[in-house]
Amino acid sequence: MFNRIVHERLRAWAAQDNRKPLILRGARQVGKTFAIRQLGEDFACFIELNMERATDREPFERELPVGDIFQAIVLRKKARPVKGRTLLFLDEVQECPAAVQMLRYFQEELPDLHVVSAGSLLEIALAKAEIEFPVGRVQHMVMHPLSFEEYLGAIDEGEAAGLLAATPVPEYAVSHLFDLFHQYALVGGMPEIVAEFARTRDVAALGDIYESLIQSYLDDIPKYASGETMIRVLDHCIRSAPLEAGNRITFAGFGNSNYRSREVGEALRTLEKALLLFLLYPTTTTEIPIRPNLRKRPRLQFVDTGLLNYFAGLQDQYFLHQDLHAFYRGLLAEHIVGQELLCHRASLLHKPTFWVREKSQSNAEVDFLIPHGGKVIPVEVKAGKSGRMRSLHQFIDASAEDFAVRLYAGPIDTQQCHTAAGKAYRLLSLPYFLAAKTSDYIDMEER
Repeated sequence: MFNRIVHERLRAWAAQDNRKPLILRGARQVGKTFAIRQLGEDFACFIELNMERATDREPFERELPVGDIFQAIVLRKKARPVKGRTLLFLDEVQECPAAVQMLRYFQEELPDLHVVSAGSLLEIALAKAEIEFPVGRVQHMVMHPLSFEEYLGAIDEGEAAGLLAATPVPEYAVSHLFDLFHQYALVGGMPEIVAEFARTRDVAALGDIYESLIQSYLDDIPKYASGETMIRVLDHCIRSAPLEAGNRITFAGFGNSNYRSREVGEALRTLEKALLLFLLYPTTTTEIPIRPNLRKRPRLQFVDTGLLNYFAGLQDQYFLHQDLHAFYRGLLAEHIVGQELLCHRASLLHKPTFWVREKSQSNAEVDFLIPHGGKVIPVEVKAGKSGRMRSLHQFIDASAEDFAVRLYAGPIDTQQCHTAAGKAYRLLSLPYFLAAKTSDYIDMEER
């Protein structure tokens, strides 16, 4: 049983007086069903439907009024609803577009009933069924693989999780947390993988589960695809994504293929809707609001760094390096930081972004930007010294900011620095296992 961030968010939703039906979204196998079943323990009556079963879909497909649909469900499940204390769960809701369409009416006609659904291919399924999404009538929440904090709880490192939550982290805990973070980056955050690793502590024993996870994504391809050509393109993109993750990509020829930009673009955007990957677009701005530039090449973020490691053949490399930035061109350190930033977001509206300045003879790129207190804080994931961070310095020179963050394989530290052009700024250096808590440390620094 994992303690997940989403559990408290689900309870907060359930406590709202004016709540709308909730759709919990996420890639397959990230733990959505388990999280909602755990929420169901808080209710006097919990009714679960699996929309992959024809008998569970049938009341919705008959196009009955909402009240009659619920009564039919109660009769079939032999449930005993309790007013205000009943949770109706529609699992794999993408398999029944009619049910998604009906969600909008539950709040209006059955306001005392708590309704939550889970799905992973919603937008794709509704588009194929030519059904509009019930915009404004439902709430959305997204669930990702386990974060580092959740991972610590799952592997029975509760004391370490408590130390991670302290601001600042005690100096004596830094080395141990680095070791655990490297382990987390190696194993990843997919619940089935983490559970097996917690049981065996054997990375080599996880291969079959990694394989089965990717195979389940490949098996879903016909549900995404609009034809035979797109099936082939999607298959190629899923197999290539772990090898391209962390890189800025070009759609045309993606993954050493002959596929055109339009085909790859459609495939990657489809996989993003399925939450198997994320296209992180850069910005050229240095101030609020941060506007991603969709005309520039995105950076590819895969669903899970553990899966990336397995399929890129990188697992044995973790035992040879003390610094994640020291191998695979530093991409693994950036990718796991990106995963940490995503894992703590309940919405898909704001993805992590990065900064670029692309000129004919001088390119610059800052790994992440964090909006904080009306400012844009540049964040670099680096192993080198502050004086070598040329791109960060170019951002500082181009902006009104005089503060920056470095995530690296070292202790918490603050120093006064100067760019090559002579501009003074403060550099907050944090161990990269604190990526998700960067804003807390910025607050601490500003107090």
